[in-house]
Amino acid sequence: MNERDPRFWNTHDETLRDDHAQTTGIEKGHHMSFADWLHVQQRAHLAFGERLTLVTDWSAPTPDEDWDVSALVRHVIEEQQWVPLLLAGRTVGEARSRLQPLGDDLAAEWERYSADATRAWASVDPDTMVNLSYDSVPASAYLREQASDVIVHTWDLARAVGADENLDESLVAAAWTVFEPQKDTLEASGLFASPVPIAEDASLQSRLLALTGRDDRLAA
Repeated sequence: MNERDPRFWNTHDETLRDDHAQTTGIEKGHHMSFADWLHVQQRAHLAFGERLTLVTDWSAPTPDEDWDVSALVRHVIEEQQWVPLLLAGRTVGEARSRLQPLGDDLAAEWERYSADATRAWASVDPDTMVNLSYDSVPASAYLREQASDVIVHTWDLARAVGADENLDESLVAAAWTVFEPQKDTLEASGLFASPVPIAEDASLQSRLLALTGRDDRLAA
């Protein structure tokens, strides 16, 4: 897989249940609809964008050991670049050939590609099959993964810039429904560090982060 290829780690094609969604407006145990996930995606992008406005040092370290702030933000933006192309039915190779290099103004690039991705999600049929690097998945599954990735990286960015690290509880609950069923396979995907041991009575945000190898109990 090319390092810029769209990342996808979901091993489940079924609609995942939101078992911790008391604050989402969705009753516990009910399926989150595609419309629900569109709302999650939009709010996740807003949360990331809010932290992005606070960046003053693009070379500052992040919880992702291989990335500074600039690399982290570029990763999240690049993931959005893929969305309209793949949702339009292009293969990974076709989409890759159409990707544009990011400019130096990453805040402006985020605004551009976040908006492009949001419009593409809003217009796609959730059952449309999307070609990824090693599989074809429904757009609905791709959306869940995309939104959840932005949610976790929002915490990364907040930690890196000293911003508010408390994520919206409904966003955390949504991402949990994606990550928790895959807790035994996340590390094997090569995209996440080993899960961090954490108490079962820890906050849902702390448990979500721990699943992806992050520990919010450590000092910033």
